Amino acid sequence: MYYAIYSGVFITIGVALGKTISMLFFNLSPRPLAGFFVYRHLGLLLCNIAIMKQQLLNRLFGISGILGGIILFCGDMLIYYSSTETNLLINMSVASDTRIIASGVCALFSSWLYLLGAFHIDYAFQPTKPLIKNSVLFCFGSIGIAYGIVHAEYIAIATSASLAVEHNINLQSSVILASQTNQVLRMIIYPIFGLLSVLFIYSVWKKKTLYPQWIILFYPLIPFLLKNVISDNLSGITKVVLIGGYLNIMLIIFYTASTISLWNKIK
Repeated sequence: MYYAIYSGVFITIGVALGKTISMLFFNLSPRPLAGFFVYRHLGLLLCNIAIMKQQLLNRLFGISGILGGIILFCGDMLIYYSSTETNLLINMSVASDTRIIASGVCALFSSWLYLLGAFHIDYAFQPTKPLIKNSVLFCFGSIGIAYGIVHAEYIAIATSASLAVEHNINLQSSVILASQTNQVLRMIIYPIFGLLSVLFIYSVWKKKTLYPQWIILFYPLIPFLLKNVISDNLSGITKVVLIGGYLNIMLIIFYTASTISLWNKIK
């Protein structure tokens, strides 16, 4: 006996040609073949839907990171911006109650969006070892939450400065406690940022992620280290806008580059 193979289906046929033809048509009924092809195409369709859903979620997470940066940048400008003064502390002292409250609300929404943005990075690190992937997710999530908490301390600074002006108290003395709290929070976050930088740059450079190597140029470490150099070469309103919202501008740039680089990536 011989065996004919068609799309994974085995059919037993006779040796004689005439018998072969008759058995072939007799045994291959249309219904099993139709069912097989429907099942196969249904499987491909479900697979494509899963991929599209994965890509859509990843894009939304990336956009969430961008929106988190934009919203908190607006929160910065609500307490920092003035068309006549470049001293950020003085600008905070004269900010209206409405602007201070609105800035605090921005911190809440941006923290949520930054946290969602961390899953966008997690998507890119799926090919890496679980320990590295989970560490990167934890670090990005922690930093995103910290952005909102640190900004809340600036609300405390702005409130203290505003009360100092209202009651004719020394401006610098009135914000010492809030400023010290702000610095303590930063000291907790900096080691996390350091660990994240090592894991991120190493993994991307070794091509262990879905990221192209050029994404390292947009990673926040470089602009973070250059902040003082950039600040020293700025003045006027440009300095107020760029330095006042500098940390959020860094993440807006990074998440924009990241979203573009991963837009059509499939893990």
